[in-house]
Amino acid sequence: MTTMVGSSWEDVRKQARILENDIDVKLVAFSKLGVSTGSGLNSESMPLINSEDMFDTMSMELQQLLSKLSQLNDKMAEIAPSGTATMHTIKRHREILMDYQQEFDRTSARVCARREREELLGGGMGGGVPSVGLSRRDQYGKEAAHLHSSHILVDEQINIAMEAREHLTSQRQTFKRMQTRFNDIANRFPMLNSLIYRINARKRRDSLIVGVVVAVCTFLLLLYAFH
Repeated sequence: MTTMVGSSWEDVRKQARILENDIDVKLVAFSKLGVSTGSGLNSESMPLINSEDMFDTMSMELQQLLSKLSQLNDKMAEIAPSGTATMHTIKRHREILMDYQQEFDRTSARVCARREREELLGGGMGGGVPSVGLSRRDQYGKEAAHLHSSHILVDEQINIAMEAREHLTSQRQTFKRMQTRFNDIANRFPMLNSLIYRINARKRRDSLIVGVVVAVCTFLLLLYAFH
């Protein structure tokens, strides 16, 4: 019975090694393909969808291989004979799987971030239509058109701001002219200022007299009340 278990253990371990080598080779190609899709193609007329489809296909294949390797590691842990060396071997296989998974996740995240940037750049002119399938020349043309439209919008905003400033300047000049006219009227009729001053002085004098009368009356009433 022990011989059968050991044979099964060796078979599973051999399958895991073969699968690890296969994944390692595919991860190298997967990483290079991820870099090439982000840096662009040499030919301007070659559509981008070729590299994109190839990347997606390899991504699905690697996911299946990583899942299969995880199952093999679990199976090794179930049928492994007892011993420190065996436990160390299982741990090493799990570490290799973890390294492969991290490398796969990094490459996938990098390509996803690049795709999001391209969608944002390509969606500015066409209402969010992705630029997949367009040549590099077409993409540059769309980007130039987008920049031209942005410049037109900026120029319109600048013109509106300049018109508003001219309107405010005109209003300020109008107020200055009105103030000048009021000053001229005041200088032409000095008697008017003098009359206004005398009226205000008489008002202050009347208020003072009324205040004194009220104070005297109040004093007399208090004096009468205490007597």
